[in-house]
Amino acid sequence: MKSVSRRDFIRYTGVAGGVLLMGIDGGKAMSDEASRVALVKTDDRKSGVKITLKALHFNPVKGKNVLIKPNFNTADVTPGSTHNDTLVALIEEAWKMGARSISLGERSYPPTREVMERKGILPILEKLNVKVIDFDDLDQKDWVLFKPKKSHWTNGFRIARPILDAECLISTCCLKTHQYGGVFTLSLKLHVGVVPTSRHGYEYMRELHSSPHQRKMIAEINEPFKPALVLLDGMDAFVDGGPMTGKHAKGEVFLASTDRLAMDAVGVAILKFLGSNQSIMKPKIFEQEQIVRGVELGLGASSPSEIDLIPADVNSRIYRDQILEILKKG
Repeated sequence: MKSVSRRDFIRYTGVAGGVLLMGIDGGKAMSDEASRVALVKTDDRKSGVKITLKALHFNPVKGKNVLIKPNFNTADVTPGSTHNDTLVALIEEAWKMGARSISLGERSYPPTREVMERKGILPILEKLNVKVIDFDDLDQKDWVLFKPKKSHWTNGFRIARPILDAECLISTCCLKTHQYGGVFTLSLKLHVGVVPTSRHGYEYMRELHSSPHQRKMIAEINEPFKPALVLLDGMDAFVDGGPMTGKHAKGEVFLASTDRLAMDAVGVAILKFLGSNQSIMKPKIFEQEQIVRGVELGLGASSPSEIDLIPADVNSRIYRDQILEILKKG
């Protein structure tokens, strides 16, 4: 029997505008192949993007309509938000890899258009032939309601329809801690930006930030969709504070993967390597609540043994080995 993708399931069952009930009973049916995470040590964003993508030996964008989800929660200086140079390099590589079209979709904390204007990214996107999808402009019907079983969300949550309908979703995140309960903001936490705010008539952010289950809820947001590719810019990092401002460190690293949990596990290992706060340094990586819940939901790798951390070039091998030693401790 031919398998049906989540996107097609939503379309075929006609529930995209309503409520989708999903079982969350945990456990990922892992294949024998480990989740690959490409790592490059670099001090140049353009080459960092190019080399890590090449190291994956995987082209998810060819002939596809691509949607990029950046970290534009605010317009704060990187790693407070995605660096414009990183975004430009990613877009240029996606065009070279044969993308049919490229769009950028986001919901920011201040009005989304205001954040993009402050970052000066709008004329750049226009020049690169990238369509902007401002989630603030979505109709109510385009916020799709999910009510997963065993969720920590009281009445479920909504996801922006462009995320669900994306033929090829690329998520690009930063390397940083999160002082308001999330502990870290990497690929899982990035996707809080696909859920509406009070500007759209919903109080999801208030519920999220006031819940003792915040980190589990962050993982649960990720269950209805799957990025084709995740890129992490770790040139600069916040090892304490965050997500907008914090204690700065030079990470000098880029990561690329198709697995959000593998990406976050490696990202936390790098934060440990750089010397972070006790919420990062004390727990084991796979004891972090975001990651634990993600494993229960089957979002990706469930242990270090299921992650293949690949040095993208010869100069990255020593850095990879240092991070791998931390990752192996779990």
